[in-house]
Amino acid sequence: MSWARVMAPLAGAEGDAAILSAAVKAAIPFEAEVAAVFAPADVADIMPWLGEGYLGGVQTTAIETLRQAAATGEARSRSAYEACDYAKKTYVALWSPVWAALSAQARLSDLVVFGDDAARGRGPLAECFQQILADEQRPVLIARRGFEAGGVVAVAWDGGKEASRAARLALPLLEKASRVVLLAAPKATSRHFEPSRLQAYYAARGVQAEVEVLGDKGEAAGLLLGAVKRVGANLLVAGAFGHPRLQEFIFGGTTRSLLAAEAPSLFLSH
Repeated sequence: MSWARVMAPLAGAEGDAAILSAAVKAAIPFEAEVAAVFAPADVADIMPWLGEGYLGGVQTTAIETLRQAAATGEARSRSAYEACDYAKKTYVALWSPVWAALSAQARLSDLVVFGDDAARGRGPLAECFQQILADEQRPVLIARRGFEAGGVVAVAWDGGKEASRAARLALPLLEKASRVVLLAAPKATSRHFEPSRLQAYYAARGVQAEVEVLGDKGEAAGLLLGAVKRVGANLLVAGAFGHPRLQEFIFGGTTRSLLAAEAPSLFLSH
């Protein structure tokens, strides 16, 4: 398996260069295109808050300020793009309606790369992250310090739909990994599943994976993060939002705990 297009959403902020760098690392093993996509705040999003009819001075000023910020951000994102040392790259700046255009870009990408701030709900790309992962259901890579394609990869699997989808979509990265470890925490879930089935699925596709069953009781995220550190993985593949997002927000959940952790990098799919 292979990837042909790795998308890097940009915000015209300080983190753009790091996102592009991570996208290049993910793209190089496949000679894939890196698609830099500038996604500014959308003027259309604030219109309902400004009221109907005639726009007064305050409303006009707000819109003009937002437009100027978008223009400044576009110049910064383009500068980061031009400084990115990778030949197979493209750049597009989105304008209103931004979210519709962003969704269209993501639907035709094999992987979408984000930085840590967006995953933690901070910065201008936080809403973009939620939209791409949960609404568009595209696989995302949250690139944290130390991410490299080809290192040790851990795969969290509980037999569920989200985890299985992530395990399948991550195959291109697993094929490049130096070691693949399947992590199963049967005491942390009510599901009955057999890790050997995923191991056999990978073996049929040329990926030799080890299985580590986490026998301790406890919260799944803590068990997984402990195992990731123990095996030296720099990337964890996992399903995202196995419960409704409102329930995850109110009560917490494995996804929220993984997003709040300092490491490792994450490959997530919903």
